[in-house]
Amino acid sequence: MDAEAQHTERDRSSHPAGSEEISDTEGTEERSRFALVDRAADRLPGGRITLTVLFCLFSLLLLSRFVIQPFQIPSGSMEPGLRIGDRVLVNKLAYRFGAEPRRGDVVVFDGTGYFGDADYIKRVVGVGGDHVVCCDRQGRIEVNGRSVDESTFLFPGDEPSEVSFDVAVPDGTLFVLGDHRGDSSDSRDHLGSPGGGMIPLDDVIGRADWIAWPLGHWTRLGRADGYARVPAATGASAPASSGPSAPASSGPSTADGVHG
Repeated sequence: MDAEAQHTERDRSSHPAGSEEISDTEGTEERSRFALVDRAADRLPGGRITLTVLFCLFSLLLLSRFVIQPFQIPSGSMEPGLRIGDRVLVNKLAYRFGAEPRRGDVVVFDGTGYFGDADYIKRVVGVGGDHVVCCDRQGRIEVNGRSVDESTFLFPGDEPSEVSFDVAVPDGTLFVLGDHRGDSSDSRDHLGSPGGGMIPLDDVIGRADWIAWPLGHWTRLGRADGYARVPAATGASAPASSGPSAPASSGPSTADGVHG
């Protein structure tokens, strides 16, 4: 009996517990992964440093492609808030998962085919279903019957618009204007073009959320408060129309385009 008991005890000690076997397997797999990384690094000039740089570049590429993309401002059409040479960070997830641009947002969109073969940055003044008129008796833009105070972002000395217009914004589109109304090619200039100067939602790249460069101009770009009291549009909108004084487009222009 004693001999059998001792033999059994020796058998138990000679075989590791199940949990120890799993831990050892995980350790082997981990060492294998490190070995693969080491072999990959050995094949590259510079070894691990080069591999790390390539990984960082790949991560930045994915970030720029799907999450945040920088754009450079090439013109003064959005002054005084955005100056020539500023770099803005555009949130490409802002209008995903059911969200849509709102009045007062600063957006970047692809203007190919109706604005020009470039990306543009403008402020949203009207969304689908809105009735946008310029101007009321005080010279202010009116959206759905409500006058909008644009004094907090409009370029000093500019009128809300030197051109009169009366438009209905079709569903699924945006009516956009630059903050420097005297130096901006925007929806007003394309009312007579295909699409009536409206921006399809599908062509919106994202919302400009930050000025990232230069560092001295670093700031967050919030939604303009002047549109907060604009009432919701009533019913579906008709195709875009313009008053008799609306300008006819002389062809696409890329002067206001932003550079990614």
